[in-house]
Amino acid sequence: MQKHEGTQAKTPAWVPSVRIMQLTILDPNNPYEDFPSLSQALRDPDGLLAVGGCLSKTRLLKAYRNGIFPWYNPEDPILWWSPDPRLVLFPDKLIVSRSLRKTLRQNKFSVTFDLAFDKVINACAALRKDSSGTWITDEITEAYSELHRLGFAHSVEAWRNGTLVGGLYGVALGQVFFGESMFHTMTDASKVAFVSLVEQLKLWDYQLIDCQVHTRHLESLGAQEIDRAYFVELLNQYCDTAANKSAWKL
Repeated sequence: MQKHEGTQAKTPAWVPSVRIMQLTILDPNNPYEDFPSLSQALRDPDGLLAVGGCLSKTRLLKAYRNGIFPWYNPEDPILWWSPDPRLVLFPDKLIVSRSLRKTLRQNKFSVTFDLAFDKVINACAALRKDSSGTWITDEITEAYSELHRLGFAHSVEAWRNGTLVGGLYGVALGQVFFGESMFHTMTDASKVAFVSLVEQLKLWDYQLIDCQVHTRHLESLGAQEIDRAYFVELLNQYCDTAANKSAWKL
């Protein structure tokens, strides 16, 4: 789950136009067109694979299934990435610090699932605009909101006295959850949302959480880097295996 969390927020790397010209250009009118082989991804910037295309359901789901995600600045064309190594969290490897356990015991926040997707993605976008700019453009918001309406994108919300104070969203395929972004306006709110998500994913038979690129924040919660080739093996193993029938039906 990259590109997030206040001071650790990441924005897409600036990519010289000469580098973009070296990339495969995807047809925006053909979302069924295959992505290039991941072996063609650049090393600098790490994982940059292709440019163009569209943000349709077909294109986005094809991307996630193959270990690829969109990430670009508002002034750029759509850029597609598959970094190596890849940051992931195996649900059983979740680390909850003593202080976070104390917060959880205090029940400061109430946590819900898929109750306020639009509010979560807009809050993630707003937080970026207040800092170093946002990669969550109107185009991204519309695309992922459509995935949510179709049952592929999901949100987790943390509330305090009826006010949304933290949350996250991502995409679910089979037994894999692909984290996209998270935000908080109160200390520990997004961490509580994340821990609640992981514990729920365990009950739903999920095997992997994609966190995309390294942050200290996620590493502190148990995320680890693995080779891209191994990541693809895991996707092949788990993306086409159904999660528990109760998943996302809270």
